[in-house]
Amino acid sequence: MRDINRRDFLRTAGSGIALISLPPVLASCAGSKSAVRPAASSGAHGTYFDAFGVDAGCIRRVVGRALSRGADFSEVYLQHKITHWVGLEDGQVNRAFTQVDLGAGIRALQGDATGFAYSEDLSEEALLAAAETAAAVASGKGPGVPAELSRARHDNPYPVEVPWSEVGVDKKVPILERVDRACRAKDPRIIKVISYLTDEFCRILVANSEGLLVEDDQPMVVLSASCVAEQNGRTETSGHSLSARDGLPFVSEATVNEVVRRAAEYTLLLFDAGPPPVGELPVVLAPGVPGILLHEAMGHGFEADFNRKGVSIYSNRIGERIAPAGVTILDDGSGRIRGSVAIDDEGTPTQKTVLVEDGVLRSYLHDRISARHYKIASTGSGRRESFRFPPVPRMRNTYMLAGRSSPEEIIGSVKRGLYAEMFSNGQVNIGAGDFTFYLKHGRLIEDGKLQGYVKDANLIGSGPKVLAAVEMIGSDLEIVSGGGYCGKDGQRVPVGFGLPTLKVGAISIGGRSAS
Repeated sequence: MRDINRRDFLRTAGSGIALISLPPVLASCAGSKSAVRPAASSGAHGTYFDAFGVDAGCIRRVVGRALSRGADFSEVYLQHKITHWVGLEDGQVNRAFTQVDLGAGIRALQGDATGFAYSEDLSEEALLAAAETAAAVASGKGPGVPAELSRARHDNPYPVEVPWSEVGVDKKVPILERVDRACRAKDPRIIKVISYLTDEFCRILVANSEGLLVEDDQPMVVLSASCVAEQNGRTETSGHSLSARDGLPFVSEATVNEVVRRAAEYTLLLFDAGPPPVGELPVVLAPGVPGILLHEAMGHGFEADFNRKGVSIYSNRIGERIAPAGVTILDDGSGRIRGSVAIDDEGTPTQKTVLVEDGVLRSYLHDRISARHYKIASTGSGRRESFRFPPVPRMRNTYMLAGRSSPEEIIGSVKRGLYAEMFSNGQVNIGAGDFTFYLKHGRLIEDGKLQGYVKDANLIGSGPKVLAAVEMIGSDLEIVSGGGYCGKDGQRVPVGFGLPTLKVGAISIGGRSAS
């Protein structure tokens, strides 16, 4: 019998710290498992995982074992994910691997307590042993009896004609070669190009003690390029990536051109960039990428676990005004954007969740535990990195709706300030809402006009204060589906975010030297 990896049960506790990183740091190659893609089984309860020996009968027995010590609820989460990564540096393939992940996470709930274990061995013996570990969280009541499984079906928002598991490297390397040539052709100062294409085939299954049985295919693709340029002995580097829940057609000529254009432009403009202004100044956030600030400094504060535990500054504030009129913020799981999911990792169908409506806080992002605590329905926001983790409330694609001001009006209203264009990393303390973001580049605003570029600025402030200080909202919402991940509780999940041009009354700006 193979070794069983499992985690002793734990009681959930949020650390109150979250962060985001762009571009993603990809996992290294793991194991030597075969990248098998079995065909889905037929029949009323036949599933993809029948081919791995985990049929509906086995699943129900495992769900039942997780209830054996009196838990209120139990769940099995099965996952099979095949990830391919191909990288090109200086015109040569410098790295390529396939990573296969296969396993089950088993959870038992009693009140707010969570028992959780996982297994990379899908034999029934191993799954029952993991369920027994998860069940240890409960005590006092007799064993529960799981409901008969009933398959739930849902629309597929991201159909792929040919799964990535069937696309050979011969189709991928030419795409990266085009990226390499096109970046170098942009400017002779570009001396190095590093690009990669990563793709995923992922199938999940969620079954629980209430009788739910649901599956989902979750494709993913990322195309990324970074450039190194040299001018008068000085080098600069930057890049860009695009991602979607899509197949090979996503990596079209238009996608390649957009990645190349932005990667080259973002690198070359840094030669003309100077130090940022230092102090508290009006800041205009450009559309798109600066939505990281919205995600990080405000979005995490809307996640219900932080509010249930009283960690978030937004705790107990549903129905209160937290932003000026006109500010409406959504978290949206629909479509093909990087953070989209047809169902969350508890099997709940996705939705558009209105978090803030016209400045008033309307909802938190809920998983099963927080929804039960607040006595409302889940918002489909229970997400996990893999079968090795229990789900927690997480964002999907978070953005602010467009307003009525033109970008030109907004910039023209600023006497002296900063136009923030490209963030790379950020971190927020959920409790106080304090944040720090690194601005890769932006521009000065002088007398209502964009002036020279600046780089290496740090934006420091409080998310709730920034939200309350919004003065103008642009009509140009841009939603970003790049290659980034969001980290929380030791888990990373893919996310998207967006923002229209936005004027904030004042944010503290730090840099290497004052202007």
